[in-house]
Amino acid sequence: MTVTFVFIFAAWIFSLCIHEFSHAIVAYKGGDYTVVDKGYLSLNPLKFADPLLSIGLPLIFLLLGGIGLPGGCVYIERHLLRSKAWDCLVSLAGPASNLILAVLLASPFYLGFVDTTTANPMWDALAFLVVLQILAMVFNLLPVPGLDGFGAISAWMEPGLRARIYRYSNMAFIALIIIIWNVQIARDLLFITVYIIAWFLQVPSEMINRGRDAFMIF
Repeated sequence: MTVTFVFIFAAWIFSLCIHEFSHAIVAYKGGDYTVVDKGYLSLNPLKFADPLLSIGLPLIFLLLGGIGLPGGCVYIERHLLRSKAWDCLVSLAGPASNLILAVLLASPFYLGFVDTTTANPMWDALAFLVVLQILAMVFNLLPVPGLDGFGAISAWMEPGLRARIYRYSNMAFIALIIIIWNVQIARDLLFITVYIIAWFLQVPSEMINRGRDAFMIF
């Protein structure tokens, strides 16, 4: 097991915790004080509502295909939130945390601290981590039931309609995964978007690819 693998694996788990914590802290600020008793205001992954969905499933996707997908959201008592705006913000908090992490992790690149002409395993690993954060953000913002993008939109829906649509969230998520995994154009559009954002943050694609290759030891 390489140092690169351990570094990326541990950093990805930490970022998943940050994602879930972001949902919880915004919900707390918005009026759902039950997140305290539920233990969500913590970076301990065992405190999440569903560790398998929040941590296990994203790790499986990462190990199988080097793809960073978001985990399941913590359970929020949305009826306790002060307004629809707070409801919307709770959903957007997770993807926002991924964006912030991507910008922070990419800072050595756009600040000129990295020699992009020379291969360096740790810089390559950091480049791949930036892409994982961007991918989690972009994927999670898709307006599909079960993802935060739809959660932000559904905050403004009539509660009955919202509940009826959410009944199909598991099927919608599985269908989305199947499409991305098997439909080339869908996968290409997703990764082109991710790499464009990485390019904007001045993270070289060749370093990203080297980091991914070094991580995929299985």
